[in-house]
Amino acid sequence: MNIAVYCGANTGNHKEYKEAAELLGRWMADNGHRLIYGAGKVGMMGILCDTMETYGGKITGVIPEFLYEKYNAHKAIGELYITKDMSERKLKMFELSDACIALPGGSGTLEEITESFSWTRLGLKERPCVFFNTLGFYNEIKEFYEKLIREGFLEDEAAKELMFTDNIGEMEHFFMNFRK
Repeated sequence: MNIAVYCGANTGNHKEYKEAAELLGRWMADNGHRLIYGAGKVGMMGILCDTMETYGGKITGVIPEFLYEKYNAHKAIGELYITKDMSERKLKMFELSDACIALPGGSGTLEEITESFSWTRLGLKERPCVFFNTLGFYNEIKEFYEKLIREGFLEDEAAKELMFTDNIGEMEHFFMNFRK
């Protein structure tokens, strides 16, 4: 499975965030999943890619030209796409993926997983979307999505396309049973 993982160039304030990136990278590599990510070599992106490299995982990076010129890309990337801008980058990552995960991250991470979920809701390409909820990082976002459903701005069906978990087994089950 090709999995788009959205994560940032920072690591956050808790060691558990770093550990979550390592856990996810190890699980992906051990299970033959390809990482589709933003091609960075620092922060959560760097940790995830380093872990994939350590355990022999397959890595595809997608980076906009202006970031590539400024920072280059992680050396472990086997397949690299350079896009003209961030919008093209998001679309390319989504097109290359079978599922989407957001590790704890900043506004870009939140925006990317939210847009992927919106595209799934619109039926453009259906992807299970997971908020990797380390230390309850995404609890308020989960509560907000529940409010959207309660207030009639999102159908009940949407809850079947979105998961909040920090459990790899639950996430894997969600991916394998998506839309079945």
